[in-house]
Amino acid sequence: MNPHDVLLRPVLSEKAVGEIEAGKYAFFVHPSANRTQVKDAVERVFNVEVVKINIANVRPKDKRLGRYVGQTPRRKKAIVTLAAGQRIQQLEGLT
Repeated sequence: MNPHDVLLRPVLSEKAVGEIEAGKYAFFVHPSANRTQVKDAVERVFNVEVVKINIANVRPKDKRLGRYVGQTPRRKKAIVTLAAGQRIQQLEGLT
């Protein structure tokens, strides 16, 4: 799988942006991606050294609009910890 296909987009929640100071970056990743593919993609796209990866499946939430009920899509989220002193410059302006 192409590294740009593995990483879908960064997670921009308040908690995820706060973790950037600790060197942890969160990304939504392809649903079939595993830890090795995520590590390879982050290292190749951003030229950094990855130390640890945590992956979580995000369950869909029920949403209502009047009497109609739907769900948000299910996603896979990866929290990537970088080596000490490493930063992703493209995401630095978020803190």
